Amino acid sequence: MMPKGEIQERPHQNHSINFSNSTTSAFLRKLKDYAPNSSQLVGLLTLLIPAGSILLLLTVLCIIFFSPLILFTSPIWFPIGTFLFVVTVGFMSLCGFGVALVAGLSWLYRYFRGMHPPGSDRFDCARSRIDDTVSHVKDYETQYGGYRVIA
Repeated sequence: MMPKGEIQERPHQNHSINFSNSTTSAFLRKLKDYAPNSSQLVGLLTLLIPAGSILLLLTVLCIIFFSPLILFTSPIWFPIGTFLFVVTVGFMSLCGFGVALVAGLSWLYRYFRGMHPPGSDRFDCARSRIDDTVSHVKDYETQYGGYRVIA
């Protein structure tokens, strides 16, 4: 029994998440050090809400004042916009095809150098099946070589 007036201390309970990976725990510790507290979040919201509403008001005013100008000049803007869209899409697809080509050539280089890139086992399996099929066709042709179907 404890004497009257003494407060029993409870052991400190740690509710943090433990990670086995030291890199992950170090990253989470740094992230926690830079995380904003509640007063900083309230200050940020106090700044963002009026700024967003002013930006929305300016956008609406620009649409109201410039829509007649946009409508009158639309015969000029539509072809220009279409041309820019087609040029942009062409350039982006050319870049994408270039990246795909470089990735494919890199994979082929690593495959023929014996570095076993991802998917090389499936490629080897397909190649062996094609080789087996070719050898079976050759065997069949040598066995039944003189046979022809006349239509």
